[in-house]
Formats: sequence, C-alpha cells, structure tokens
Amino acid sequence: MKYLFTFICLIFFIGANHSISAQDYIDNAEDFLNRSPIYDYAETQLNNTDTIPGFESKLNKLKISGTIYESDGITPAKDVILYIDQADENGDFDLRYSNEKRYVHNRGWIKTGTDGTYTFYTYIPGNDRRYNQMQQLFPIVKEPSKDAYELASFVFDEDPFLTKTCRKRMAKKGDPSRILKLKNVDGINVVQKDIILSSDDDTTK
Repeated sequence: MKYLFTFICLIFFIGANHSISAQDYIDNAEDFLNRSPIYDYAETQLNNTDTIPGFESKLNKLKISGTIYESDGITPAKDVILYIDQADENGDFDLRYSNEKRYVHNRGWIKTGTDGTYTFYTYIPGNDRRYNQMQQLFPIVKEPSKDAYELASFVFDEDPFLTKTCRKRMAKKGDPSRILKLKNVDGINVVQKDIILSSDDDTTK
C-alpha cells in the first residue's frame, strides 16, 4: 500500500510538471508570435554590419550607414539594436513563415559598439503602385533596458511618390532627415543616416 501511494504521488508530480511545461511552451509561443520582429534574430552575437537578403542580386544596391547617438546628439550609443525590413524591388513584401509566425524576408539587424556606428548593405525598394506607396525602409530600435520602438520610415529623395505635400508634412513634423539623399560611389548607392535616440522613447529626429 505504501508503494502504491508513492507511485501515485510520483505520477501526479510528473503530470503536474508536464502541465506547467506545456503551459510555459504555450505562453512562450504566444510571446514569439506577438513580439516585435527586432527580437527574432538568430545570431547570439550581432555586430554593427549586416547584409539584407537579396543584396547581391539587385541592380540598385544601397549602402546605408551612420552613427546612432544618445539623446544629447553627441554621445555615441553603445549596444543599441537596429532592425530594418523592406519591400522588394517591385514594392512587394516577401512574406514567409517561421514556426507559424509571418515575417518579412528582406530584413536585417545590427548592434552598435562603443563608437555607435552601423552599416546595412541592401537595395532600393520599389514603389507599391497599387496603393501609391513610397519606397521605404522600416526601422525599429532597441536600447539597453528599454522596450523596442519604431522609428519613422526612411524614404528616398528621388522617389517620384515623395510629393511636395509629403515633404512639407515631414518638415512640419520636424523629421525631414528621414529623407535619404543618395550618392553613387563605384556603382553602389551610398547614404549616411545618423540617428539621435529620443529621451522619451519616441521617434527620433
């Protein structure tokens, strides 16, 4: 009888632990599906340079680099993760699935070092003419000990969809620096885009 009681207790203990583990798995799965894509990088060690999938095969290659600064606009920001995703050259988003979570294939991550610098090798996205959408890069930033937040999208100075009205609206909001003015250097489009982090987790200026 003693052994039977012990056996029943053991079965109950295993079952309870299994239930807790299963619940943890469900909770973690929900977190994975709902969390910002900035947290979905596979590498354990990010560095300050990344290449967006598709870069090598595209005609309008783009190198975007700069320095991420603290809110004072002077101090380089260390250990900041910057994520971007974008449409392809036709203005379509290459949507794929990983563990039932949909994501944009053309994406990348960097993490700044002590100098705050970063570089992405990518390409100029196309316009989605069905919806009159501009060419855009969509950034998200994650500062140490703070939640991730979205920045205003980066747009392109020579984009025909970037109208005078759009430019005036951006200037009025105080964010004309989100307009990227490209230079062609040795066959690749190059632009510098510095980022000043907000002191209140809002969009950068």
